[in-house]
Amino acid sequence: MLALRLTRGARLAVRLRRLLLTTASAGTGFLLLCSLGHALSHPGAPGASALRLAWCAAPLAATVHFAVAAARTDPATRPRPGLSAIGLGPGRLMAVSATVTALACTLGSLLALLLFLHLRGDLGGPPFAGPAPDVLAAGRPLPLPAALTLLTVVPASASLAVALVLRPRDPRPAASPGGAGRPDAAGETAGAPTRSRARAGDTERRAAAPQPADGRRDLPDTAAGPASGPPFASGPPFPRGAPASLPWGVAVLAAGLAVETYTSRTATAPVLTADPAGGPAGVLVGWALTALGLALAGPGLTHLCGRLLQSVRPGALRLLAGRVLMAEATRIGRPLGIVCAVGSAAYATAVLYGADGPFFGPLGALGALLVAGCALATLLTTAAETGHARAEITAALVRLGAPAAVLRGAAALRAAALLALCGPVTLLVAELAALPLTR
Repeated sequence: MLALRLTRGARLAVRLRRLLLTTASAGTGFLLLCSLGHALSHPGAPGASALRLAWCAAPLAATVHFAVAAARTDPATRPRPGLSAIGLGPGRLMAVSATVTALACTLGSLLALLLFLHLRGDLGGPPFAGPAPDVLAAGRPLPLPAALTLLTVVPASASLAVALVLRPRDPRPAASPGGAGRPDAAGETAGAPTRSRARAGDTERRAAAPQPADGRRDLPDTAAGPASGPPFASGPPFPRGAPASLPWGVAVLAAGLAVETYTSRTATAPVLTADPAGGPAGVLVGWALTALGLALAGPGLTHLCGRLLQSVRPGALRLLAGRVLMAEATRIGRPLGIVCAVGSAAYATAVLYGADGPFFGPLGALGALLVAGCALATLLTTAAETGHARAEITAALVRLGAPAAVLRGAAALRAAALLALCGPVTLLVAELAALPLTR
């Protein structure tokens, strides 16, 4: 009941994200049902049906990723002071977020089932006679338990992912092995009065800071850097060290390209077929590894972009933009890497399925649209989340006299720098991914 009340009272942006999540869940559920219909229509080709089902993993992963991003930016389920007193602690809010996500995805799955039954002609009308009618298995009995099992994949995966990401964590730092900060018999640590006074001062400063118009008080972003540090850290966020996932991303990317090259040389069937799910399974594995490599390399590329912005005698604008990119490299880099992976796959697909190539197919177009739309929506949602997390820092800069044009210019400079760095990387990976498949 609480999840339904929060859904009804959400703001327009939150409702729009939930509507997009429902649409993505409906599209992914429809693709899963079409895989079942293909298996019913071709009982003698279980390998082709299994490959179609495997291709649905990309829309499923994109939908789950967007569900997690939408749940993290929901202000109604964000922990705030005073909610624990009425029984809405971090664990209860996590359960509410998972429930809201499950409701949105379940609605999409039901819409997919209704559409699939309508196209089959099971709801009273004639069956659909357009392209690829064999995926509907019209005239054959539909095993309802199997259909419902496939439709529960998206809600269960999305709600489980949201519960894992938003699970309560212990904010207390671990005690150092050398004894510094180790609690004594009374449960106090050395220097605790000093830290208590510092925390009290931080609480007073946050209480005196201007709050949003709707009365919400957002928690400070712990990923923006340590609370202590040089005086300059009170303005732009304090950047952390470079992410360690860049070498792993490059290694996984190279492995994906190697798998594609090996598949193109050893495939007995042609790689280009009229059905996007009819090529060798190694192509799917290679593209999955390539996408995973770009996703792992995204934070490192974002951190590198921020460091390059601050090189060669930077001014205030470049310094602000670069420090924000370095501080938010992990948060914004992963969805950015996924967008780069989607862009490279789209470019490689355009080369493979060009004017002289085979027809891509309506189901392939639907899957590509779902993956691209979810990846872009996740990136925009994460960017909005980082903007909300920097609200206190932005307010501090405004109080210090920073013009609004400087803040807008820093945001535009960050976007331009990321595009200038990630664009050529995406094109290079796309060319390398399409080269062994076109020979």
